[in-house]
Amino acid sequence: MRARELINFNGTPGKYNSITDVDDVEVGHSTIINGNGKLIVGKGPIRTGVTVIFPRGKSNPHLPVFAAYDVLNGNGEMTGTIWVEESGFLETPIAITNTHSVGVVRDSLIQWIMNNNNFKETRFSLPVIAETYDGVLNDINGHHVKQEHVLEAILNANQFPVYEGNIGGGTGMICHQFKGGIGTSSRQININDNTYTVGTLVQANYGKRERLTINGLNVGKALLTQFPEINSNYIPGDGSIIVIIATNAPLLPHQLKKLAKRSSLGIGNVGGIGANGSGDIFLAFSTSNIHAFSRKNISDIQMISNDMIDPLLQSVIESTEESIVNSLFAAETMTGINNNKVYELPINRLKELLN
Repeated sequence: MRARELINFNGTPGKYNSITDVDDVEVGHSTIINGNGKLIVGKGPIRTGVTVIFPRGKSNPHLPVFAAYDVLNGNGEMTGTIWVEESGFLETPIAITNTHSVGVVRDSLIQWIMNNNNFKETRFSLPVIAETYDGVLNDINGHHVKQEHVLEAILNANQFPVYEGNIGGGTGMICHQFKGGIGTSSRQININDNTYTVGTLVQANYGKRERLTINGLNVGKALLTQFPEINSNYIPGDGSIIVIIATNAPLLPHQLKKLAKRSSLGIGNVGGIGANGSGDIFLAFSTSNIHAFSRKNISDIQMISNDMIDPLLQSVIESTEESIVNSLFAAETMTGINNNKVYELPINRLKELLN
């Protein structure tokens, strides 16, 4: 069940209500679940993974896209963003994983890029790798994400509906003290008789129960049972959220920066505040202007006027909000290290509240 089956969200979604509704965007996951019981560092239990996003699909991974990033609270990491900000381009796929696996995922993606004939002119690579912390459920210091898992996520990448919840990088994540993880959504809008799509993908791992808001209703204050059962250090509300925004609208980097900023408003609609212990980091890219990047030639590009951009900004807010709620709807109760247990969102009880 996806959230839209129960909730009347604003806006019109694309075919799959997914980031993969945007031209050429592909998403793949690799999920690692193994072991139960007491934590033994290096042996598990393991509840983690990696998610990979290809802005132009695996057939054209070497063609850069205009991009920009933004931060609400910076207790987190998204590598490669300094060069995105400086150049205005995203030149690699994006990967999302757990906090302590950023290095191995980065190295593995670089090796895949250097071994890929499509990148034959590439001398160096600064890939974008983002993270959120899954150490409440996962043996995060055991470094269980390996190169093989990055390659598996790449192999699995496609344009079909994106699996959500306990999957890929979102496997061990917690959202508003319910089980969280990966979620996605999309919107279609018209500007000057042109139809454009905005899609978002989140890795949701943030927030306190008391602030959880769905469909404008503060349901968190009424959902006072099934709090996480944690037998190790745990600070409710700490965590992070990564938001990746894709669109086929012809936007330049300064305009994509505007889109990235609006993720914060979508998060706020669900009850996020950008807490001190949270890394809230967002990246937006456009699949339009396919020939914009050139090392030698002057490029001709198109752009939407700033005066016409508001529907795109609204779409980011709406799809970010729905993506987060979709991650909660899809996620299932999970037991991890030291028998720590995080419960899924009680959909039937939520339905009663919304009615």
